Amino acid sequence: MKRPFKGEVFEYESYLEDEIRILRSKMEQLFDQENSFTSENVIAISSLLDMKINEYMKWRKRKN
Repeated sequence: MKRPFKGEVFEYESYLEDEIRILRSKMEQLFDQENSFTSENVIAISSLLDMKINEYMKWRKRKN
């Protein structure tokens, strides 16, 4: 497997950070709308956010 170029590494890391920011913002908006951390919509976004954070942490670990 070929190693990614430095620019590709930065772009992927930046992409993951953006995805995390977007999901966090969506989760906050849903909480404000539904006023509940246990609503199905908030839990669904929270699960996606958890998966994206885990992906980011694995990426950071592999990168170093």
